[in-house]
Amino acid sequence: MTEYIYLAVLFPLIGFLINGLFGRLIKNEKIIGGIGAGMVGLAFLVIVFSFFETLGLPADQRSRIITWFTWIKTGGIDAAFSYQVDQLSLTMSLIVTGVGFVIHVYSIGYMHGEKAFWRFFAYMNLFIVAMMNLVLADNFVLLFLGWEGVGLCSYLLIGFYYDRKFEKGTVADASKKAFVVNRIGDFGFLVAMFFVFYYFKSLNFSEVLPLVAGSGIEPWIFEAIAIFLFIGATGKSAQIPLFVWLPDAMAGPTPVSALIHAATMVTAGVYLVARTSIIFAMAPTAMMVVAIIGLFTALFAATIGLVQNDIKKVLAYSTVSQLGYMFLALGMGAFSAGIFHVMTHAFFKALLFLGAGSVIHGMHEEQDIRNYGGLKKYMPKTYITFAIAAVAISGIPPLSGFFSKDEILWMAYANGGLFFWIIGAITALMTAFYMFRLLSLTFEGKERFDHHHVHPHESPNIMIIPLMILAVLSIIGGFIGLPKVFVGEHGNLFEVWLAPIFKDATRKLATGNIHSHLEEYLLMATSVVGAVASIMLARHIYLRKPEIATGIADSFKGVYKTLLNKYYVDEFYQKVVITPLVKISDTVLFRFTDAKIIDGAVNGTAKAVEFVSKYARQFQTGITQFYAVVMMIAIVGTLFWIILSF
Repeated sequence: MTEYIYLAVLFPLIGFLINGLFGRLIKNEKIIGGIGAGMVGLAFLVIVFSFFETLGLPADQRSRIITWFTWIKTGGIDAAFSYQVDQLSLTMSLIVTGVGFVIHVYSIGYMHGEKAFWRFFAYMNLFIVAMMNLVLADNFVLLFLGWEGVGLCSYLLIGFYYDRKFEKGTVADASKKAFVVNRIGDFGFLVAMFFVFYYFKSLNFSEVLPLVAGSGIEPWIFEAIAIFLFIGATGKSAQIPLFVWLPDAMAGPTPVSALIHAATMVTAGVYLVARTSIIFAMAPTAMMVVAIIGLFTALFAATIGLVQNDIKKVLAYSTVSQLGYMFLALGMGAFSAGIFHVMTHAFFKALLFLGAGSVIHGMHEEQDIRNYGGLKKYMPKTYITFAIAAVAISGIPPLSGFFSKDEILWMAYANGGLFFWIIGAITALMTAFYMFRLLSLTFEGKERFDHHHVHPHESPNIMIIPLMILAVLSIIGGFIGLPKVFVGEHGNLFEVWLAPIFKDATRKLATGNIHSHLEEYLLMATSVVGAVASIMLARHIYLRKPEIATGIADSFKGVYKTLLNKYYVDEFYQKVVITPLVKISDTVLFRFTDAKIIDGAVNGTAKAVEFVSKYARQFQTGITQFYAVVMMIAIVGTLFWIILSF
């Protein structure tokens, strides 16, 4: 089945074409939703068969390149639609198509009654197409095509409700913000590609990456390439300073939030760094930059999540924070741990967003958690699944989030030191606190909504079943990555599976540091106890003593207001970056460059032509004899010039 891996791209593309071209005519939601979800389901089956086929091969034979057709072949660039089927691409493909399929099914119920139902599923299918091209690509060019594709699709999906109000602007403004911010990061990725092509004369992974370690290229070149690749990654994966678009992505429908935040777009940057791990291994400074940016992004976003009141905003900043964890792992050289967290995070974060969507659906579009309370009585299935996801993301064993989070924290300590562990652990405690603040205020305690206007109810089965599937995955998903301290050197199945992909980078980064099992057990126990304490504290404050939260907010009004307003980062960008650029664009680029220089040149040329033609047309008399005389003069003049030249 591996030789037909392109079908995993082709099926969603067919779904996009059918719904995009004929959806308006089909009109039937069951048919449109069935096509959209069904095509992603077929793509998932292709990946599953390819996975088991690859799993049956020896470890050193699990990487294959499948060429669909040649795309670009010019100027030394040979870019084909070639897909690299290996352990990393298959893992990411399983996440994208598997979680993507569940979200598509959920969307059939959530988007019921929307006038542009067909357009939504067309965009969602196109999103999967772009993401699959990204993770399967065998070369930088095709990866960049998928990279830009998910950026375009995010613009379309975030702006689905383009004519609605959103915060200080419109939904369309939020989609444009996501598009523009990502373009800034994309420029860095593009520069990195130019560097790679200049020094390696190729953009194919199979030709470039094996040569990196023994290339003899100056170390600063690798540092530059790695930094520019990371700039691209910060855009897609919402890291400091390019994280500001992701919270505003909440303007789109909730299934879009789940797709972007859990399984697709935001993981693209993590995947890029992991795919080019050997380049980063050759750039120790860049690796430290990745780790530090990831660490402080995780902490920064977690502090904001503590006080947000919009259910989707809490989850949005949680995503930014968890992405920081992933980059911390990558910066510490724990590439497998980073990808492991990508997988577990896809399960519980998709579940959290879809659960939030179920709440919003049952509460008639209300998103302020201060207007919830006591909803578990009305939405018991949503409550149970949401609680499972909250426990998982809090890092409580034996749920999936515990295993991936613990692996990252341990590698941060082992390869980075106590400082990295402490900051990472504090972030984890904050995560547990704000997630159970969210759970408590939403589902438990007193009812704070108006029964005359709001009638909470459980979602239909087509929305609940996806929640149950993701809940099961959130419970059992971590057992394929059990810590080595539990199962021995080769007992971590996930790490063993990905080891061949990262072997060159791992060999290059090998430090020889030795730490005892006792250290790991103590750190593990400390983080778990801390998470449990944070959960109990959150429940105590928001269910028994809400006046404590009010008192803290009143006592630290400045801090509280700063966190509530997200450190005023958007306002800072508006004042320091956007407003000056708009003024420069208006005064320099438009009024001077465009209006005076460009338009002046065009208008001046027109006037010059008019002036010349004014006098030239006098020669166009229409009198034959005049034309004959002019011709004779020209002939005589030409002959005279020829004679003189001899």
